[in-house]
Amino acid sequence: MTKSTLLLIGNHLPTDKYNKNVWHSLAEHLERAGWHVITTSSKENRFLRLMDMLKTIWQERNNYHLAQVDVFSGKAFIFAEVCCTALNRRKKPVVLILHGGGLPEFSLQHPHRMRRLLQTATAVVTPSAFLQQELHRFCQEIKVIPNPIDLSKSIFRLRQNPTPSLVWVRAFHKVYNPTLAIEVLSRLKNCFPYIHLTMIGPDKRDKSLTRVRTLIDQYHLHDHVKLIPGLSHEKIPAQLNEADIFINTSNYDTLPRSLIEAMANGLCIVSTNVGGIPNLINDQEDALLVPPDQPEKMAAAVNKILTENELAYYLSQNARYKAEGYDWSAILPQWENLFTALIEGNHG
Repeated sequence: MTKSTLLLIGNHLPTDKYNKNVWHSLAEHLERAGWHVITTSSKENRFLRLMDMLKTIWQERNNYHLAQVDVFSGKAFIFAEVCCTALNRRKKPVVLILHGGGLPEFSLQHPHRMRRLLQTATAVVTPSAFLQQELHRFCQEIKVIPNPIDLSKSIFRLRQNPTPSLVWVRAFHKVYNPTLAIEVLSRLKNCFPYIHLTMIGPDKRDKSLTRVRTLIDQYHLHDHVKLIPGLSHEKIPAQLNEADIFINTSNYDTLPRSLIEAMANGLCIVSTNVGGIPNLINDQEDALLVPPDQPEKMAAAVNKILTENELAYYLSQNARYKAEGYDWSAILPQWENLFTALIEGNHG
């Protein structure tokens, strides 16, 4: 049975060239559940993408019952501002989804813009309790709906006797501090001569990947590091399965799906304790948390997993258990309930 029509506005870029993100998956799962979904935009050029969003808002104005808009900081914030102005003129219910660890800092720099945007929304959602807390001063009713994963795609393996096989999955960008992973590896190489690190993620062209390669040269780690600058999301579980320890080096973060997917695969997690990560995982229970940009402490955490009996088993088991609560089967009904309530309220 077909439900109402939704307009999803964000970076719906072609998945044959870009990694599939949670907003791609949300559209797919909603359609499977019987919703009619319109997405915009797949244009790669930013200006053309914004124009396409506005064109779709106008052309489909008599078809969709509710619009959902992704909100990011920086220049991308303009997309949400312009689209919400157009949607408000159409008197459509609008759901804003707040993304990215940079939003709190951005909101402090542009408080009036943030407050004005959030006031245009019928509902505001974020995947992270961290963003909910940080932006509470601008909107007191921010609902948390976590980023989901497809648990059926995970390859679960309980890590009992972990090997020094590490994996890193993010974008090569300064926000995710990929050079920290190389610094950590350099400090562990003498204790674990066969240690290996696989780094997977797109190159965001801010020279982070170049700096990673420079450090690999500097520390003579060519035999210990494998760089995969581009890999389809469907192939990530197999890569995770080859490792035993997942390291997350971010300087800013909210609720990283890559980390949840690593937990679902049963990897032992070592992560910086930034942003919303402490809201996701508990230190010493389902992961080890360390301060950002401190290679000695992250290396010590990895060493602890590799040398302390039963710790890996404990972390791996708890991580998998926690990840099970983030499956689409648990998260999609929360979106459907929200959309249904807003659409019925708008018609009432």
